[in-house]
Amino acid sequence: MSYAATHLGTIAALTAQHLALVAASLAIALAIAFPAGLLAARDARLGAAIVGAAGVLYTIPSLALLAALVVALGIGPHCAVVALVVYAQLGLVRGIVAGLRGVDPALVEAARGLGLSPAQTLLRVELPAALPVILAGVRVAAVTLIALATVAGWIAAGGLGTLIFDGLAEHHDGPIVAGALAAALLAIAADAALRACERAVRA
Repeated sequence: MSYAATHLGTIAALTAQHLALVAASLAIALAIAFPAGLLAARDARLGAAIVGAAGVLYTIPSLALLAALVVALGIGPHCAVVALVVYAQLGLVRGIVAGLRGVDPALVEAARGLGLSPAQTLLRVELPAALPVILAGVRVAAVTLIALATVAGWIAAGGLGTLIFDGLAEHHDGPIVAGALAAALLAIAADAALRACERAVRA
């Protein structure tokens, strides 16, 4: 704790870096996962293939994926973002598929009976009804990325992993504990915030 007390500025700056890395990765991952999840929800055979592919990517060990990406892209935050986007796909796609498939068909039929187009039905009926489940997938993905982003410190991507890997290199427990504790608290805070969002949209 003495290390944390004397390095609060450094820990705060690295926490901000960590959060920015996760937020950017999650935003890009959502932009990819939403159309993929929409296609998967509409077509069972295609859905199985999409979810299966996301599952295969998720099973790749993080260090192995980062090492391969470093060879292709070099070290730095951009390499970490690609890896985090890959790992976020499974949770996001599953959440989108489960949410959309869980919408009451009677609601969809009623919307179509009122003359809404497929796009209007999706935006006005299906997505609002599916939002709590989709947010649950976002929550799981966010917490997962916060944890995985610590490994990105290995490739000079910044964030709290920097403390952990510096501590390991210097055989110093202080930075390791500080980095791990800050990452855990960040994950808990993100989980609590997104759970609150889930409760709000269910109300």
